[in-house]
Amino acid sequence: MTQDAWLIMLHQLLFQGMFFAKNILLERRLRKPIRGFNPEANLSIAFFALFICVALWFSLSPDTHRISVLPSGLTQAAAGLFMLASLGIAAASLKDLGDSWRVGVIEEQETELIDQGVYRFSRNPYFLAYLLMFAAYTTLLQSFLLLALSVIGFGLIHGMILREERYLASKHGADYECYRRRVSRYLLLRKASY
Repeated sequence: MTQDAWLIMLHQLLFQGMFFAKNILLERRLRKPIRGFNPEANLSIAFFALFICVALWFSLSPDTHRISVLPSGLTQAAAGLFMLASLGIAAASLKDLGDSWRVGVIEEQETELIDQGVYRFSRNPYFLAYLLMFAAYTTLLQSFLLLALSVIGFGLIHGMILREERYLASKHGADYECYRRRVSRYLLLRKASY
């Protein structure tokens, strides 16, 4: 197995491990479902699995799908930084969201509006962690196909975010509107008006 494959597998073990641990522990504590069955969430979850599988497949046969644009040492370092940032932001997101964590929107459940911790810098840090994962694997494997899939993934994530924003606006009204004006949707990108 290649070094790239080991790196992706380790990242996935940590990234998905945090995700599943949070879901299992929170569902047991709340004694109610924490996963919404929205088309956006279901499609995105399937897409994330596809992206990860393609990246793993490419990492196992590196010479057949790689376009060497940058030296491998540089791409490994950049990808490693993206992976570490992805893990750090995902961990902070899961911790800071607390009992308000949900996978997809569950219309009939009310959750607290979280605007502290990492949520002071991004309204969607967990989704940002996925975008960093896309960037990490695409950089590591130097693949145009992964770049194209990353663009599709961004579109799917953006769709989930828009659904979540409508839900939060309907549940939290003026408080959410104030938060939305104060904090960027992603990290450095700010939309001036809606």
